[in-house]
Amino acid sequence: MAKQNPVRVIDVFVDELDLAALGFEGVAPADTGRPAYHPSDLLKIYIYSYLNRIQSSRRLECEVQRNIELMWLTGRLTPNFKTIANFRKDNGIGIRNVCQQFIMLCRNLDLFTHQLIAIDGSKFKAVNNRDRNFTRAKIQARLKQIEESIERYLSMLDTADRTEPAEAPARRRDYRTRSRF
Repeated sequence: MAKQNPVRVIDVFVDELDLAALGFEGVAPADTGRPAYHPSDLLKIYIYSYLNRIQSSRRLECEVQRNIELMWLTGRLTPNFKTIANFRKDNGIGIRNVCQQFIMLCRNLDLFTHQLIAIDGSKFKAVNNRDRNFTRAKIQARLKQIEESIERYLSMLDTADRTEPAEAPARRRDYRTRSRF
């Protein structure tokens, strides 16, 4: 995998998280039975799917089996669509907390764009419209909007899983309507 590939960022970011403190289930394996997939592996798949706009668990199951980036990211693990969907359903709080952690990381690394202002002695009329000034109440409202956006996205993923057919319908050709020469 190339050193510049974004999956490396996903790998390092998830490996540095304290998943138990963020609210993920299954961090400590059960004493009985076969061990389940570790939440870090499923979280890597989930973040990859978010960045690549893959919303369906069934489609993500196919991607895990054929996509070289996901193979590298998960160590060639191939969870089925139900495992991926259940992870998202059972760990909604943890996923929200990871989204917040990721936003804070991007902010701390100055990855969000800022406007550049240059002063050369010129005088301009100040623009203090409501989109460019911030109060504590506006910041709290914006954080609430972000939370609602995350909730909408998770809901949209659940809807995509419920509405997607289990298998793609087979294509059939009707030979009766085929023209003959």
